Formats: sequence, C-alpha cells, structure tokens
Amino acid sequence: MPITVQCPQCKKTVEWNSDFPFKPFCSERCKLIDLGDWASEKHAIPVKPEFDPQLLDELGFDEEHFFKE
Repeated sequence: MPITVQCPQCKKTVEWNSDFPFKPFCSERCKLIDLGDWASEKHAIPVKPEFDPQLLDELGFDEEHFFKE
C-alpha cells in the first residue's frame, strides 16, 4: 500500500515515492514556488533572541563605544 501525502503548495495528493524527484511536492512548479516563498521571506523559522536588549542596558552596554578599540 503506497503512502500518499498532500503537496505543501497546492494540496494535491501525491504518492510518497523515493524515485519521485519533487517530493514532497507534486511538481517542479510547486517546488519552485515554495523556494521563492522562502527566498522572499514569506516563510520563516521562528527563533528566540539570544539576548535581552533590556539586560544590555542593565549591564552598562554603551552602543557608542561598543566597536571602538
């Protein structure tokens, strides 16, 4: 029994097959549309900020002198 999935772009049903070059997409067109969406930042992976700007103020961060030697 073959596994079927929906194309992430157009929602067409696609058979999950290791020989299919566009998986999980139904076609090269859908694959390229998705790539374009990532390139234009319509899709993004949410990330947690590595620092808290308020904490920088509390630690005495001085932006004016930060990059000076």
